[in-house]
Amino acid sequence: MEATTINCEEACVNGCVLGDKCPKKEYVTSASKFINEVSLDRMHEIAQAALRKKMSQPPQWVIPDFPE
Repeated sequence: MEATTINCEEACVNGCVLGDKCPKKEYVTSASKFINEVSLDRMHEIAQAALRKKMSQPPQWVIPDFPE
């Protein structure tokens, strides 16, 4: 698999499949730091706040452009 065509969200569910060739390797340090320093309760609060924000927004309609 090439780094430019891989869908990390699907392919790396159980861990990075590219190893040192991962194009998102720079985020590993910050993600690990966040996981180690933030409590699970705080992560849950962050997720709840994001959900409340998303649910309070009006729905967005997507109207496709049809060729004439």
